[in-house]
Amino acid sequence: MRRLIVYISVSSLFLILSGFSAVNERTAALSTPLRIDASKSIAAKASLLYDLMELDTKGLSKEAFDYAYKGYQQLLEKGTISRSEYLTICDLSQSSKKRRLYLIDIANSKVVLNTYVAHGRNSGGEYARRFSNKTSSHQSSLGFYITRNTYSGEHGLSLRLEGLEPGFNDKAYRRAIVVHGASYIGEGSAGRSYGCPAVPAKESKTLINTIKNGTCLFIYHPQVNYLKGSKILNG
Repeated sequence: MRRLIVYISVSSLFLILSGFSAVNERTAALSTPLRIDASKSIAAKASLLYDLMELDTKGLSKEAFDYAYKGYQQLLEKGTISRSEYLTICDLSQSSKKRRLYLIDIANSKVVLNTYVAHGRNSGGEYARRFSNKTSSHQSSLGFYITRNTYSGEHGLSLRLEGLEPGFNDKAYRRAIVVHGASYIGEGSAGRSYGCPAVPAKESKTLINTIKNGTCLFIYHPQVNYLKGSKILNG
């Protein structure tokens, strides 16, 4: 039997081992939660997170995320948020045919869920264009919310929301604006709600049970009146 003898030069061996080292370092980086320097500005932290989670490839604009993260940090500083690990963003600037709800695990810098979400039937057709805080308007309300308790209602498991922005969404609780599942929203269906951020029925329980009881939810649209009038964003 002939023996096969393989000669590897020292330089070649170094290159091979270096390659393995680089792969191991990248794998470790991807599996390790991001540690952001506390001295960085909110804007810098937002940019870092946005790039790390590749949110542009998922359709979320940097402007939407920047506003969401800025408000989230403001609410954290005020002690309004009791569960800081999650941030949910509903980007109503996108088509209702797009997956425009983003459940983000801030603690581990990853998108947990990216799915469809409805806007109010009087807010617009495929795109939301009108927003209201009025009872029976059947329009969506922009701004920051805190999730509250769950209950079983007409659409099954539902999640109450407390609007935090006077003039924009502070009547959400009395309007019964809640997160719930619905058959009229999902892939191939651009359904409308009475103003609730309704999600596909098959994903509603997972979303609701993940974000209930004190997390931050942000409903975004680049409406000038809101962006200039929000005390949370301009505080």
